[in-house]
Amino acid sequence: MSDSVVKTVGILTSGGDAPGLNAAIRGLCEAGINKYGMKFIGIQNGYKGFENGQCFDIEKKDLENLLVRGGTFLGSTREKPFKNQDIIEKTGLNAVDSIKKYYKKWNLDALVVLGGNGSNTTAGLLSDAGLNVIGLPKTIDNDIVHTDYTFGFQTAVGIATDAIEKIQTTAFSHSRVMVVEVMGHKVGWIGLCSGIAGGADVILLPEIPYDIKSIAKKIRKNHDEGKNYSIVVVSEGALNKEEAKLDKKGLKKARAEMGCSIGSRVAKEIEEATGLETRVTVLGHLQRGGSPNAYDRYMASLFGAAASDYLAKGEFGKILVWQNHKITAIPLVDVAGQVKKVSADESLVKAARGIGISFGD
Repeated sequence: MSDSVVKTVGILTSGGDAPGLNAAIRGLCEAGINKYGMKFIGIQNGYKGFENGQCFDIEKKDLENLLVRGGTFLGSTREKPFKNQDIIEKTGLNAVDSIKKYYKKWNLDALVVLGGNGSNTTAGLLSDAGLNVIGLPKTIDNDIVHTDYTFGFQTAVGIATDAIEKIQTTAFSHSRVMVVEVMGHKVGWIGLCSGIAGGADVILLPEIPYDIKSIAKKIRKNHDEGKNYSIVVVSEGALNKEEAKLDKKGLKKARAEMGCSIGSRVAKEIEEATGLETRVTVLGHLQRGGSPNAYDRYMASLFGAAASDYLAKGEFGKILVWQNHKITAIPLVDVAGQVKKVSADESLVKAARGIGISFGD
């Protein structure tokens, strides 16, 4: 076996689940055990479980069938320990001090965090607090900066694309406008990619505020040209041009008063503007579920295996990213508190416009 500066490693998954999490854990553990003789401790239910001392030893038998299994067998929460400084009943410590206590009690040499923006921001803060931490880029939203890929994204796009494709048959049969709402609260990568792949006529993204008149114009054009249906893909964070002028507090209030999903609102607006029968489908958490596709399986496995090498070398305080078709590591601080948005000059946006897709602007 090769030399390693670490012997015992904790693993946790945090934030929303994503296809590929289990494959990444499997890749990390198999490589760590086979190459370096590492021991792995699974921390249950994200940072919340860490605060409360929930863990188990990961054995070889636990890794069976993880490659194809969706979700995370460790469990996950959206706990943010640096924002939750209340006293933890079980330990009598605040959240961060409790994590430090169990890190020491379990004799951890390092911690691997599989998560998105918020989870890796917390990982960076724990690194600053003295823990040896490595992050892995997990999110179906593909919104972590400085990486071209996050595992879970490809599967989510595939699920959304399949749904859009299926909805077209009903749209055609009934001469309807069909609105498909996909995930993407802050960024529109899922909507953009699945909309292009699924043959959408209109794609509405959080980054490109829409005008219902522009959407109606595109749909009427379809009908004038003999196309009896239209497909509109809406990211859950899409907003109109009036909402784009609001501050964060104002937008939150406006959404709370809306009384329905953004997809339902857009469907109503389209029907009122065009007079055409319009229906909405909200895909929701279906996009997170099920087995990862082949791409997410092998890429997540690659990330996991690479993490074992960085652990062995003692390169902590970093997140692994995919750049120029290879895995490299950058400081966790470089991704903290940031999101990778779809820009107006993004090549995919330009290509979509070129093939006739409207963004409602």
